[in-house]
Amino acid sequence: MFGKLCVRRMTRYRIKWAATLVIALAAVPIRAGTPAFATESPWAKTEQTAVRLISAATTTGMSEAVTLGLQFRMQEGWKIYWRTPGDAGFPPQLDFSGSSNLAGARLSWPAPVRFSILGLETLGYEDEVVLPIAARLDEAGEALAVDARLRYLTCSDVCIPYEARLRLDVPSGALDPNRHAHLINRFAVRVPAGGSIHGLTINSAEASGATSNPVLRVSATASEPFERPDLYVEGPPELVFSAPRLGLSEGGRRAHLEVAVYGTEDLDGGLPGKRLTLTVVDGARAAERTLSVAAARGFGFEGSLAFILALAVLGGLILNLMPCVLPVLSIKLMGVIGHGGGERARVRASFIASAAGIEFAFLVLAGALVALRSAGLTVGWGIQFQYPWFLIFMTLVVTLFACNLWGFFALALPGGLTDRLVRLGAGRDGKGGAASLGGSFLAGAFATLLATPCSAPFLGTAIGFALSRGPGEIVAIFAALGLGLALPYLAVAAVPAVATRLPKPGRWMVVLRQLLGVALAATALWLLSVLEAQTGWPAALAVGTAALGVGVILYVRHGVAGRVRVVASAALIVVAVAAFAAPQILKGSPAPRANDVADPRIQALWQPFDEAAIADVVADGKLVFVDVTADWCITCSVNKALVLHRGRVLERLIGSDVVAMRADWTEPDDAISRYLGSFGRYGIPFDAVYGPGAPRGIALPELLTEDAVLSAFVRAQAKAARATPGIATSR
Repeated sequence: MFGKLCVRRMTRYRIKWAATLVIALAAVPIRAGTPAFATESPWAKTEQTAVRLISAATTTGMSEAVTLGLQFRMQEGWKIYWRTPGDAGFPPQLDFSGSSNLAGARLSWPAPVRFSILGLETLGYEDEVVLPIAARLDEAGEALAVDARLRYLTCSDVCIPYEARLRLDVPSGALDPNRHAHLINRFAVRVPAGGSIHGLTINSAEASGATSNPVLRVSATASEPFERPDLYVEGPPELVFSAPRLGLSEGGRRAHLEVAVYGTEDLDGGLPGKRLTLTVVDGARAAERTLSVAAARGFGFEGSLAFILALAVLGGLILNLMPCVLPVLSIKLMGVIGHGGGERARVRASFIASAAGIEFAFLVLAGALVALRSAGLTVGWGIQFQYPWFLIFMTLVVTLFACNLWGFFALALPGGLTDRLVRLGAGRDGKGGAASLGGSFLAGAFATLLATPCSAPFLGTAIGFALSRGPGEIVAIFAALGLGLALPYLAVAAVPAVATRLPKPGRWMVVLRQLLGVALAATALWLLSVLEAQTGWPAALAVGTAALGVGVILYVRHGVAGRVRVVASAALIVVAVAAFAAPQILKGSPAPRANDVADPRIQALWQPFDEAAIADVVADGKLVFVDVTADWCITCSVNKALVLHRGRVLERLIGSDVVAMRADWTEPDDAISRYLGSFGRYGIPFDAVYGPGAPRGIALPELLTEDAVLSAFVRAQAKAARATPGIATSR
């Protein structure tokens, strides 16, 4: 609705300016007198502007073309408009019909600047500008007589249209450049060029979001880091484009620009397939390219935010069943059986605390992603597992939870939060309510963090949608994901009898707690194995020793009091600090990727990922299977064990017509991040199949099945009956 109102308002502005122009053109003529020099016309002056024609040479020489310039000077606060003025305005127009020996004239437009006033976005020039003109002669070497009628609009708080008559004579004779040649060239080099003449390259343009009011996503690269790039979009007259939202990556050498587009409801088929002229300007550098807009890959639909939020809730719910969440099953299980025979109010409050911990963790993740994205850094689901400091943190947290299950200590929340939860009904008798709620809250937050390496059905779609939008959408969608993951907890809170009708805790529960603590200790070992792959075994061994030391200190600490307890607490802090310092002190090479599969066919199967080589392989008539994986991605391992490394899928992968590529995302890799983003994905597992029938790739679901993979091979192998739509082409 807001977009439509903007379009209507902008249309009214254009009508207003057009009416003003028609009335004023006849009323405000400006005429220039006889030229004082052959290389320039007299200034046509107004109170706000001065304009004249200039020539780069005093004579025409023997060339078939003469370089001219239309020079404007504006008073402070006044401007004129670019060839596409934006939401309002009128660009300068020249009529050369009264000229002699002039076959044609082409006006060039140096890169403009953006003016944002009261929600209107306009493009133009202030202070001074020269618009270069390439004048073609009817007869080379003969004199040129230019008689031009100029119409232009100048604006400040008000807009005034003017008309000027400009005359310039360039006599024949040997070519003799003059003082204006440098001035014209100074602005000519600011004219946006194709390719990468200025070190800028416009790579792609995709439309994502709803058919009505979609988002145009443009990717550009620079040989030197971007500073403050801007994007100007020209297209069908029905469309209105917002100022871009900017993200930078690769040390500032890649710009991701997102523009809201209004008015697409009047276009047949929406924005995809339409040709747009894109101009990227960064200081004195500028690049221009005309592209056919491609539909964003990775979304099988264009849905509203409400629909995406529903998918996010469903994806969060399914995430409870993913392998990544299995290590915290012990915490969930204890959360249920620990309330056997207990009070309904305490059960309800405990599970609400767990749900609150989940929601809190998701909101923290959303805030972190918004901050990283605003800083131009790569963002994605589970990327924190690429950093050793997070793996160390999670190892210590898992150790703490294991020690809690073993009875070494109890978890408690800060007093303010505890008081609020206690008022929900827990601990009214004053017996252990705070500690129980603290453990429940932290268990919920911990479950969220450990679940992030996994991507569930619908989860990737929701996150991809969120990370292609603004901060508000990111927070809303992550809150919906948290709600989905917390639904089982909320269900128990709504029906406490699920927990209270279980047998009362006894000796059997103590044994179960110890066994589940062992399961969490095994999770800590898995985290250390991922850390070893990134930092080498000395650092991983040191962190493991520190985690063991935490357990020993907690065991000693829970049975003592006084100064010994204080010393033990201080020792915990020292050990934790030592664990985080280990990778810096014990720097080593990452552990080599050991192939733990005995089958020699699998050992020789995978090649390193090379996105640039995919097109060449497909051009040879072969298929390409890309598997984006990581050591910390448990679902990735499940996909390999159950689908990729067995049966008919393995037979197909090792075939002579298939090239299998593996992209290892265990550590940060901008190339892999960009590749995932091209499909609208920001998490793993991710798999895609390419072939003659699918040169742009077929994205597979997060949880692979044999039928899904083999069906994608069949589709990719079929020869395309026609050119694939939506591929960006240059003008």
